[in-house]
Amino acid sequence: MKVLVSDKLADVGVKMFQQAPGIHVDVKVGLPPEELKAIIKDYDGLVIRSATKVTKELLSEASRLKVIGRAGIGLDNVDIPTATKLGIVVMNTPGGNVVTTAEHTIAMMLSLSRNIPQATASLKAGRWDKKKLQGREIFNKTLGLLGYGRIGSIVASRARGLKMQVIAYDPFVNKDLVEQAGFELVSLEELYGRSDYITIHLPKSEETVDFLNEEAFDQMKPGVMIINCARGGIVNEKDLCDALSSGKVGGAALDVFEIEPPAGSPLFEFDNVICSPHLGASTAEAQTNVAVAVAEQIISYLQTGTIMNAVNVPSVSGELLGKLQPYLTLAERMGCLQAQLAKGAIKTVTIKYLGDFLGLDMMPVTTAALKGLLTPFLKDDVNFVNASVIAKERGIKVTESRSVEAEDFTNLITIHVTASQDSSTVSGTIFGKQEPRIVRINRFRLEAVPEGHLLLIYNDDRPGAIGSIGTVLGQHNINIARMHVGRETKGDRNMIFLDTDAPAPPETLEELRALPTVKSVTRLEL
Repeated sequence: MKVLVSDKLADVGVKMFQQAPGIHVDVKVGLPPEELKAIIKDYDGLVIRSATKVTKELLSEASRLKVIGRAGIGLDNVDIPTATKLGIVVMNTPGGNVVTTAEHTIAMMLSLSRNIPQATASLKAGRWDKKKLQGREIFNKTLGLLGYGRIGSIVASRARGLKMQVIAYDPFVNKDLVEQAGFELVSLEELYGRSDYITIHLPKSEETVDFLNEEAFDQMKPGVMIINCARGGIVNEKDLCDALSSGKVGGAALDVFEIEPPAGSPLFEFDNVICSPHLGASTAEAQTNVAVAVAEQIISYLQTGTIMNAVNVPSVSGELLGKLQPYLTLAERMGCLQAQLAKGAIKTVTIKYLGDFLGLDMMPVTTAALKGLLTPFLKDDVNFVNASVIAKERGIKVTESRSVEAEDFTNLITIHVTASQDSSTVSGTIFGKQEPRIVRINRFRLEAVPEGHLLLIYNDDRPGAIGSIGTVLGQHNINIARMHVGRETKGDRNMIFLDTDAPAPPETLEELRALPTVKSVTRLEL
C-alpha cells in the first residue's frame, strides 16, 4: 500500500511510514493542484496539513484512496462530505498542539504588553528607544476569553499564574464548570466592558466570521488589547484598523489573518500591532506529536482496519459499522439539529432507543449523536473518538435507555436536550434500509429528511399561511427543494420544515418573521 505525504511532516512521522511493513511512502511537498490530481490515483493514504486542498475534483481522481490524515486539527481544506460519500476515512489529530497554541497566546500577550518585537527591531537598527517603548504590566489586569474550550481553559490557567483576573464568554459551556475551575463566566457585553485584554479561542464558522467587528469594538474599554491565535477572519481586519486608528484598541497581536499570507496588510502600518506567520502550532514538540499521531492512525487503519480520531466514521469494527451506519447518520444529524435548536449551554442529553435493535451495541450511535451536538460549536475539534470526553469536560450529563416498544415505528431514536434556557425533543427513524427521517420535533409530528439548507418555521395553522411563506422565498429567488408540514398534537400551530437550494440570507429571514402568521423562523444546516 502507498501513502503520499503532500505537506511538510516531521521526520519522525515519515520514518514511521518507512518502517511500517507493507507500506511505501512518498514525500512530495508543494505539488501544484494539477500534478497532485494526476498522481493521487496511485495512493491508498494521503497525509496533509493546511496547504493541500482536498477538493471534490481531486477526490474524483482518487480511485484507490482509503484514508486522509491531517497532522493537526483544522479540516476546512478537506471536502469531507465528498470523502464520506466515496468511503474515504478522514482523520485529524486533536490535542497534539493544544498546549502549544495556548502558550503562543500567552507569549503574544506578553510581547504586545512589553513591546518586545518593536524593541528588538529598534535596537538592531542602532537606536536606544527606552522611553518610547515603555510597556504595561499584566499583573491584576482583566483577561477576557472568547471561548472556554481546550485551548481557552489552558490560557486561563496560565493567566491565573500571572496573577491576572480571568473572565470568559462561552454560551455553550456550563457556568458551574467554569466556576469550579476558579474563573467567572460572563455575558459578551460584560466581557467587552471589563476586559483589558481579549484573547480569541473560537472555531471559525458562519456565526464567528467577523465576530470582532465595529459594533464589538465600540463596547470595549479604551485601550483594550486584542490577541488572536485562533483563526483568521474572526476579527474583521478593516474594523480593527479603524479601532487602532481611533485609539479604542491599544494594540493587537495576530497570528492568523483573513488571507494568508497577508501581503500588504494595512495592519502592518501600525507600530502597536505585532504579528507572527501562523505559528500557534509551530513548536518542535507539537509537530512531533501530530506527526507521530497521524502516522500511527494511518498505519493502523491500512494494516488492520482500526479507525482512530476519524471525523466521519466511528471507531468500530467493519462488521458492526455496516449494521449501524444508517443509525450513525441519523443520530449525528439529530444531534446537530438539537444543537441548533438549543438556547444556552447544554446541560443534559437523554437518548432513548426504542424498538428492536437486534442486540446491537448502540454506544457508537450515542457517540455519533454527541458529535453532531458538539460540531456546530467546536467544528473540527470534535470527532467520534473525543465527543464523549468533550461532553463530560463541558459538564454535559448524558444518559441512554432502551425499550422494545417503539410506538408506531420498528425502531425509533429519541434525543431530549435540556439547555440553560429551554429544552427540546427530537425523534427519528430509518425508512427502508438507509433513509434517515425526523418524525417528531417537540409536539409536532412530521416526516422530514435531515439534510441540506433548512428553515424551521412555526406559524398559525390558517389558510394562506404556507402560501405567503412560499411567496417571500420566491421573491428572493430561493427555490424550495422539499417541504414537510407537521401539525401540533393539541393546538392551532404548524411546523414547516423547508429544504431550500441555497441558504436564506438574513434579510429574507427578517421578511419571513414579519409575516402575520409566522411565529418564528430558524435557519438550520444539516
